[in-house]
Amino acid sequence: MNILVFSWRDTKHPQAGGAEQVMHEHAKGWIQAGHSVTHFGSIFKNATGEEVLDGVKIIRRGSYFLTVHLRAFIWYTFGKHLNFDIVIDEFHGIPFFTPLYVRAKKLAVLQEVAREIWWLNPLPKPLNWIIGFVGYAFEPLLFLFYKTTPFMVGSKSAKDDVIKMGIRAKSITIIPHGVLVNSPKKLPPKEKKRTIVFLGALTKDKGIEDCIEAFSLLNKSADYNFWVMGSGGENYVKHLKKLAEKRNLNTKINFFGRVSEEEKFKRLARAHVLVNPSIREGWGLVNIEANAMGTPVVAYRSQGLIDSVKEGKSGIICTTNSPENLARNSEWLLSDEKRYKKFSFGAVLWSKEFSWEKSKKLSSKLVESIA
Repeated sequence: MNILVFSWRDTKHPQAGGAEQVMHEHAKGWIQAGHSVTHFGSIFKNATGEEVLDGVKIIRRGSYFLTVHLRAFIWYTFGKHLNFDIVIDEFHGIPFFTPLYVRAKKLAVLQEVAREIWWLNPLPKPLNWIIGFVGYAFEPLLFLFYKTTPFMVGSKSAKDDVIKMGIRAKSITIIPHGVLVNSPKKLPPKEKKRTIVFLGALTKDKGIEDCIEAFSLLNKSADYNFWVMGSGGENYVKHLKKLAEKRNLNTKINFFGRVSEEEKFKRLARAHVLVNPSIREGWGLVNIEANAMGTPVVAYRSQGLIDSVKEGKSGIICTTNSPENLARNSEWLLSDEKRYKKFSFGAVLWSKEFSWEKSKKLSSKLVESIA
């Protein structure tokens, strides 16, 4: 089959994250099953308009905020391309509205419903409030175009949210995510000083400000190191560093920015706890990555995170979402060596339940059955 993926970003995009990695892995699986895959997404600085990545033909047009959707419509409707057997329409807040112009079979792919994330967009005031209101109010209406379209999601949380948007449960298939681990041949020892790490995009919806507040509380009780891995907008990163300085964390917290896969896993292995205060996820891939390195997670009770954290085994889910609970649970986890080793061992066992080979086979069967 010829498969087309409409998605706002590919894995090389500077803002690419777990969602982009997930889609790319599924695409690789479809190629392994004998199909061809074309990925249409947005362009970015210094990117080529077209290239082949792991067998996937990448086409880049338009910016990832809005114009990529228009360019996708123009390219598909008026451009020269293959006859596609199935078109993948990936939601990132705004879908590609393929039911309006694509006659081929379609599959909607969604990591998470945006909901309150709309209010946390990085646009300047008052535009952020306008976009937040429009996005939050009109998001449920977007699903009206997809009443007869099958959906693929990665977690029960995502499925529950899509059902709330009016899509029938029988139209939604959960395909669990795998995990890609760039593990050192031998796991390094944990840092001598207790080290708490945050990994993810530096945006408000990922909870980085709550994370810094939690670091401040922990810093008052004992001697810690705090690591932050991930990139964000230049102005927002400056704001975060000023916030850390106000909390007297400037000598305790390290902002590493976006790091290589090798460095990411080395630091995850050396850290004691990963904290994840994201307000909403489709799954929470970073939790499994940390678990694979023997690092338990303390996470907010948010959609997606309640699926990727095995409560009492791979980590702890806060009873209420607050920096105080994030700090309290991290401290409790590290206050008893025997308890910590139990969680560390359980984290590794939990991570082994997720395999991309299994996930790719399941998604291949789904795509083939639809087309």
